[in-house]
Amino acid sequence: MKAADLFIKALENEGVTYIFGVPGEENLDFLESLSQSSIRLILTRHEQGAGFMAATYGRLTGKPGVCLATLGPGATNLVTPAAYAQLGAMPMLMITGQKPIKKSKQARFQIIDVVDMMRPLTKFTKQLVDSNVIASQIREAFRVATTERPGAVHLEFPEDVAQEDCVGDIFEVVDYITPKPDDKAIDEAVKMIQEATMPLLLIGAGANRKITCQALAQFVDQTGIYFFTTQMGKGVIDERHPQYLGTAALSSNDFVHSAIDAADLIINVGHDVIEKPPFFMKKGGKKVIHVNFQPAEVDPVYFPQLNVVGDITHAVLKLTEQLTVQSDWDFSFYKKVKAEVKGHLSKYFQDERFPMLPQRLVHLMRENLGEKDVITLDNGVYKIWFARNYTCYHPNTLLLDNALASMGAGLPSAMTVNLLYPDKKVVAVCGDGGFMMNSQELETAVRLGLNLTVIILNDGAYGMIKWKQEDMGFKNFGLDYKNPNFVQYAESYGAKGYRAKSDAHFQEVLRLSLKSPGVHVIDLPVDYSLNHPILNVLLKQKTAEL
Repeated sequence: MKAADLFIKALENEGVTYIFGVPGEENLDFLESLSQSSIRLILTRHEQGAGFMAATYGRLTGKPGVCLATLGPGATNLVTPAAYAQLGAMPMLMITGQKPIKKSKQARFQIIDVVDMMRPLTKFTKQLVDSNVIASQIREAFRVATTERPGAVHLEFPEDVAQEDCVGDIFEVVDYITPKPDDKAIDEAVKMIQEATMPLLLIGAGANRKITCQALAQFVDQTGIYFFTTQMGKGVIDERHPQYLGTAALSSNDFVHSAIDAADLIINVGHDVIEKPPFFMKKGGKKVIHVNFQPAEVDPVYFPQLNVVGDITHAVLKLTEQLTVQSDWDFSFYKKVKAEVKGHLSKYFQDERFPMLPQRLVHLMRENLGEKDVITLDNGVYKIWFARNYTCYHPNTLLLDNALASMGAGLPSAMTVNLLYPDKKVVAVCGDGGFMMNSQELETAVRLGLNLTVIILNDGAYGMIKWKQEDMGFKNFGLDYKNPNFVQYAESYGAKGYRAKSDAHFQEVLRLSLKSPGVHVIDLPVDYSLNHPILNVLLKQKTAEL
């Protein structure tokens, strides 16, 4: 059969349902074959949007999301999504076109070494030079993308190879079982936990990927051990749980870090050093048990004393079997920290000043969304407030990136959520800077008939960097800009646009947006004036008092 047809059949064999992308001239044979397939092409307005959508598909389903671009500038526009998926452990396959490789078509026009460019950003990258190996290479790419630790893979499909006749063999999808941890490691972990005075559980992104909710909840319920999460581990256990202490939205000097500092042992489930550190280890300090699919990489701030390597769920279940509440565990300080957290986080929930405080926004979002509705965050200082203050009841109901921490992903991520889960309410919360980086995907969302709400936090500046600038004692310089009229901008794409005029008006348009079909964009003036005094000054004072 034609090589392009075989490529599509191999993707169908892997269960691919969507391909996100911007095709080019070198993809036309692939596109023709795709037109006769059950796979749906999601045409985006920029390759970066396509890549973010594919990565989010992988994050939510555990199956590689697939995106498509042409050669040269099309391929280079996938660099950021490649890094986003690779660092965030999101399985994703990128397919890029290329000029004919067996004859010259246009000399070196648009030609760069895409495979070499993708090598440091992916788990696997290859140019297909023989159409007879297409099926095996696609099977291998999918295997590599999903094997722990998941990530990005890339195949370059040259134009002349796509046109060849080839053998149409398809390779069976063969699953695998992750090995169980060694019993000796489990026994050693049990001993360390039993001998500890103040053990503490940390839940990271790896535990979220494999949805170890039930096993971890059983562990906490049976042992009474308190827990906290990384930003990408939020929601694995319902955060209304009495043993939940908080999310490590910062790396130090927050209430949860007082508990971390006091702990003599941390049971670290599913975390690796690619995510921003939730705490810093010091030689001679607390002990750490690393429970993950792979051993911990030795890092100056993370060097666990014990690795429990293998299937996370099995490891947690085995620990639960052998552990009960220990009479010499002392959790009184954790109870004190929890009380402080509760009082502090809710302090500004009822503050109706306008422009709106991010803490107030977090509260209103929790009030207006159901337990399984989803918020996707772009990257900005508001991410810290949501990570600290937003209570997650289920996993993957607050999607944020704490690995690459790229701007521009909030809107494309929300679009993927709505495609996969049309019955859930979906809200993208974006800073004005991050929103404008992929705002053109509003047209894609409207064209696809998606139902979602986009809240643009409008401060006319790169607020995260302003906050850091102030903390370092520098003067305000180089970070302010002007925005378009977001209401008119949204309406020009066929979306509904609103500009919030007060706290009450924002609540009104938010409720209207959430209950109405279509794409809704809310321009919300935001007040970041408390970022520095709270996050940089007050928290240090309060935690020191504990």
